[in-house]
Amino acid sequence: MLAEVTRFASARAHYSPQIVSFRSLDASLVSESIVDDPILDKSNMSEGSDYLPECYLVDGFPVWKIFPVEDTRASIDYKPRDDDIFLCSFPKCGTTWALHTLALILRHGENFGADYNVMQSGLSLGREGLELAKTLPRPFAFRAHLPFYLMPWSDKAKYIYVTRNPKDTAVSSYYLLKNMMGFTGTFDEYFEYFITGRIGSGDFFDHLEGWYEQRNRPNILFVTYEEMKEDPEAAIFKMASFVDDAKFAEPLRQDRQKLENVLKYSSFKEMKVTINKSMDELASKNTAKTVDGRESELSEGLKSFFSKKEGNKDAENVSEKPKSCDFVRKGIVGDWRNHFSEEQSRRLDEKFAERTKNIEMAKAWEKYM
Repeated sequence: MLAEVTRFASARAHYSPQIVSFRSLDASLVSESIVDDPILDKSNMSEGSDYLPECYLVDGFPVWKIFPVEDTRASIDYKPRDDDIFLCSFPKCGTTWALHTLALILRHGENFGADYNVMQSGLSLGREGLELAKTLPRPFAFRAHLPFYLMPWSDKAKYIYVTRNPKDTAVSSYYLLKNMMGFTGTFDEYFEYFITGRIGSGDFFDHLEGWYEQRNRPNILFVTYEEMKEDPEAAIFKMASFVDDAKFAEPLRQDRQKLENVLKYSSFKEMKVTINKSMDELASKNTAKTVDGRESELSEGLKSFFSKKEGNKDAENVSEKPKSCDFVRKGIVGDWRNHFSEEQSRRLDEKFAERTKNIEMAKAWEKYM
């Protein structure tokens, strides 16, 4: 069982990032829980593969190097307000979808309009987002991919943790790296990094377990990608009631049209168009509208992120328009079957069985794996 990690008392010790490349496969650089996993066999790598971007480590937690360490520092050091809402997840577990749905709940179903961009759904923890948060009217939500032990904590703030079966998470995160971060390797190559936790945000199961151990805190809510797909209305009310039943769930009960609007504008059909259009537009310029509609410059991390986008790898700056990214891709459960070999499925099944023995909610994923 993953023990809760005590924060470093020294800020200097806390923020001395070690830049690492998981291409080196040095198990001493990653958490103990993955040391015994199969070591990546480079003989299976296609010649000339680009492998993965470098990461830096903060208290053992790997962050993609394209995101400035100063943003990670700011995220961890933030002192939450009592009325803050955080949408937390391991990357590619449905974060953008859940955040957009939550934003629509907070707006009582009111859509964002034709010039919507993803920055309006919520703020990323980081220097720019936290600076904007000082003057923005609540309610809105922050998005974060931090593990629980590094997450800024308040007993009064609300934390929604979104998770997803690990096989679909692996496929979705592969396409993120391929389409947005310049990774040119195959899925088979990426799978070895994913199953051994040698990626940004580390091991999926470490992240899940750290948050799951805190599930009984009254201000933490678990939501799965699969339940959002199978019963979106129930998932909407689950989140709305958790944040504030009287303010956000009751209006949806009283006015069916408001609920229908949340359902419509958070549907995959709608998200496929609006989110992908927004991501493409963000990649072609340096600014974006934020939660309150103000135009704000993109963070250095996002500029770097978009500059790596497929079709834009050689661009000198993000003003050069890249190919469309397909950030919202299929929106289905079970796409892993189109990518995993029998051996890969068996290996992840074994790790899943071992690492989720004490995670009751993981049993609901068995039918998807």
